[in-house]
Amino acid sequence: MSGARDLQSVLARFPKTRPALPPKLQAIYTRQYIENRAGATPAASASQTLERWLHRQVASDGGTGATLEIGAGTLNQLNFEPANPAYDIVEPFEDLYRDSPLKGRVRRIYADIAEVPAGAVYERIVSAATLEHICDLPLVLARAVRLLAEGGVLRSAIPSEGGFLWKLGWMCTTGLEFRLRHGLDYGLMMAHEHVNDAAEIETLIRALFEEVEVRSFGFGRQLSLYRFLAARKPRLDVAAAWEARFS
Repeated sequence: MSGARDLQSVLARFPKTRPALPPKLQAIYTRQYIENRAGATPAASASQTLERWLHRQVASDGGTGATLEIGAGTLNQLNFEPANPAYDIVEPFEDLYRDSPLKGRVRRIYADIAEVPAGAVYERIVSAATLEHICDLPLVLARAVRLLAEGGVLRSAIPSEGGFLWKLGWMCTTGLEFRLRHGLDYGLMMAHEHVNDAAEIETLIRALFEEVEVRSFGFGRQLSLYRFLAARKPRLDVAAAWEARFS
């Protein structure tokens, strides 16, 4: 019963509103985001090195079958995926992938998961460091369920947002570097970007799927940097209810 109450408590938080950035942060936001995703600074480069764990977890099934990546960003997940002629992406921020040399490996590009045709079917729906950013996450996950082929899998890797080690990690690296470079609080950027914590994301995925495998990069949930979830056997009735509720 407590699990049902916890789920309802999480669902009641959606859709979320992204906290606004102060003008000084807004002015450098796009540049900072691209630098971070490209590993263009020492701290961002170190972060990218650690993030290889989550990319490898997503790709560890061999990457076969029609695939839809949610939040493909700079297309860096493709560095870990085998060649796949049926690899589609959802990414609203065109500046991130426009000049990527990997763009030719993408079959179709959608700005929103709602644009994916209803008849499309995917054996794999994947995401790497994306679900923490999505303000309408229950709706996006419900739509992903509808697109999964029978026997398909949702493979998602996320930062351990809300955990002690994750916060300590970014405060002592990217956060410190950002303050030294710009004299600004990186915590405000993180609050703007990471609207969902890892516990909320796991709660939603567990509610939508009968089978969920979880791996952590670290020691348990609080003392980890990243979390990986592989989810199978979707509960289609739950997905339909969420789609009706949040559409």
